[in-house]
Amino acid sequence: MFILETSADFDSAHFLAGYEGKCSNIHGHRWHITAQISGDVQESGQERGMVTDFGTFKADLRAIADSLDHVLIYERGSLRDKTLEALHEENFRLYEVPFRPTAENLAQYIYELLCEKAYSPVSVRVYETPTNSAEYRP
Repeated sequence: MFILETSADFDSAHFLAGYEGKCSNIHGHRWHITAQISGDVQESGQERGMVTDFGTFKADLRAIADSLDHVLIYERGSLRDKTLEALHEENFRLYEVPFRPTAENLAQYIYELLCEKAYSPVSVRVYETPTNSAEYRP
C-alpha cells in the first residue's frame, strides 16, 4: 500500500456560536489542508504504476478548497433569518455547515468529501494558523 499526500489553501471567515471567547466573533483564517490517501499501484492502463494521478487528486482537493474560499462558514441555526437575509442582499458568499466550524470538524468534513469522490483517505489535517492544526483519521 502507498500513501499519497497533497495540499491546498483557502481563505475564509467563521465564528463559533455559543463559545465564550474571542472566537465567538467573526474572524478569518488562511486555512491550509493536507490530505493523505492510500492505495495500491495500478497494474495497467493510463495510470499504470500510480495509485492515482497526482493532478487529479490535487484538482479534487483544490475544488473542495475553492468551495470554501472567501466565504463565511457558519453553523446551521447560528444566524438569525434576518441576518442571513441581509448578508444575501449584500451578495456575501455564505457556506452553511451542520456543525460548529472548528478545525476539527472541518478536517472530518473534508475527509468525508474525499470519500464521496471515491478516494480512500488516511487522514486530513486542517491548519487554521501556521502552528495550530487538527487532524482527522477514522
